[in-house]
Amino acid sequence: MTGRMNRFRRYPALWREFMALSWRRMPGLTLAALASVGASVLVVAATGLTLRAAVDATVRGAAGTAVTAAAGAALAYAHTHVLSGVALQLTSTTADRLGRTVLRPEVHREITALEGLEHLERSDFLDRLSLVVTGTARLAQSPWHALMTLAGVLRLGVTLLLLGTVSPWLLLLLPLAAGLTWADHRGQRLVRAADTGSAEGYRLQQHLLELAVQPAGAKEVLTAGSAAELIDRQAEEWNRAISLRAGARARAALWKAGGWTLFSTGFVAALALVAWMTAHGRGSIGDLVLTVTVAATVKDSLQTVVAATAETAGSSQVIEEYLWLRDYAAGVRARASGGLAAPSLLRDGITLSEVVYTYPGTDRPALDRLSVRLPAGSVVAVVGEYGSGKTTLVKLLAKFYRADSGSILVDGTELAELDTEGWRARSSAAFQDFGRFRTTFADTVGLGDIGALTDRERIAEAVAAADAAGIVAGLPDGLDTQLGVELGGVELSEGQWQRAALARASMRRDPLLFVLDEPTASLDAPSEQAIFERYMARARLLAARTGAVTVIVSHRFSTVTGADLILVLHRGRLVEAGDHRELTALGGRYAELYGLQATAYALGDRTDGSPARKAPGVSP
Repeated sequence: MTGRMNRFRRYPALWREFMALSWRRMPGLTLAALASVGASVLVVAATGLTLRAAVDATVRGAAGTAVTAAAGAALAYAHTHVLSGVALQLTSTTADRLGRTVLRPEVHREITALEGLEHLERSDFLDRLSLVVTGTARLAQSPWHALMTLAGVLRLGVTLLLLGTVSPWLLLLLPLAAGLTWADHRGQRLVRAADTGSAEGYRLQQHLLELAVQPAGAKEVLTAGSAAELIDRQAEEWNRAISLRAGARARAALWKAGGWTLFSTGFVAALALVAWMTAHGRGSIGDLVLTVTVAATVKDSLQTVVAATAETAGSSQVIEEYLWLRDYAAGVRARASGGLAAPSLLRDGITLSEVVYTYPGTDRPALDRLSVRLPAGSVVAVVGEYGSGKTTLVKLLAKFYRADSGSILVDGTELAELDTEGWRARSSAAFQDFGRFRTTFADTVGLGDIGALTDRERIAEAVAAADAAGIVAGLPDGLDTQLGVELGGVELSEGQWQRAALARASMRRDPLLFVLDEPTASLDAPSEQAIFERYMARARLLAARTGAVTVIVSHRFSTVTGADLILVLHRGRLVEAGDHRELTALGGRYAELYGLQATAYALGDRTDGSPARKAPGVSP
């Protein structure tokens, strides 16, 4: 509870920050919006006072005063209706521009500046991040909703003050209005809790729905005939999520209806009281007109307050998550103590000592007390079955994760002490879950080194390194071809996307760490062998240039026989290490798995009628 109160105290500071940003970026529009909101408060009093003056002047026979007051009342009444629309339009436009041009880019920068991957791989983080990313418009609107709430309260206060001049009993409308607001807020809390509780199920039903209509999944869905099953499951998740949300909204409506019932009863009683006072000579006809006119605006003023307050309260969820993101990012930056520059050359290499890493929410370590030295200039292959910890190891080397215990030294310096951005600037990688950047082909490659994004010579070198020149030659506009059918471009095959990713990883000429994580999983065997031969040659070139360590992760043992050092992982532990000859002579796990793959490779060839091919390093 204390934590929530502390966060709530941060709201005004956040709103001042947003308003200051709005003023700096859009001073004219912001000033106009503020002026329209302020004027909307004044016209309420002007309308009631001028109407009373017009009626009383008419009763006294003061025609000139009556006409002047009536004209003022007409003008004030017209402004009341015009200003409400103008204020809404101006505040909405101002908030929309702030959200799109300032806050959304800031949120994306905040997310991409985080050095780890936990926030992109954990469902509890993703739920919160999705609310922030999709809620920047509500963030930008939140200070205006708060301001509109304040303006509505002031209008309501002015209204009640005018009513109080007629009879103090009319001020009892204020607690009734407060009760209505409280009831509405309670309903909103129920709705917000239901939206949060059903967020995961709602996301799941959306995923199930998209499986059947996205090109990647539709082929398998149509072949398997599983569309009906997916649709049924989607409907089940949808009904579950919507039932939770609908139930909360029904209960919220009951609270709101109860609040309005109480207020309406008091409103009718107030009008009856003033009518009785006028009939018994305890008030003027102008007072009666003032009461009817102003009291009629109480409902409108109250609706404005309730709506603005509800929007302000509704924004609290995304504000909470936005403040959480800021705190989380600040915490990550505080823990990222590294500020040392990466070395210009690797002389000793990378040493891991007793490294342990366990994924959040799991019990078994993904890496368990792993100790090994990766010599400078070496090609290191990491092999093992699925789930053995191969990808976890390279993610630790790339500083996507931080080890729970143990140390990773780069030429004797803790990796954690190196500046993350600087270390990544001296790293290149192609991951098994590679990105499909739907830009031009030149950009999808050039993004591997942002400083050389427009350097066609460097891009051509990277394309050649990935043996992707044939792909470029077959594209309608060559390197300038737009990729992605949804953007009116060309769709690449899985293997072509992977070659593009390999080319992107080849853009940097002087990395200290070069990672190829299952780099050929989408390629056929001949292409795979050709790629590995090219990248073995590239690894030797980088070793001579910077002492780079090249780490190749593969579940295909036959492709890594030329590595200087082969690490065999099993259930997160390093069980064997050595070169191909040493490990086969050892007759251990590597030799067993290598022999099984070689046999399967040969048998697979015989079943299609072609001669058995020899796996590299295996005698026929």
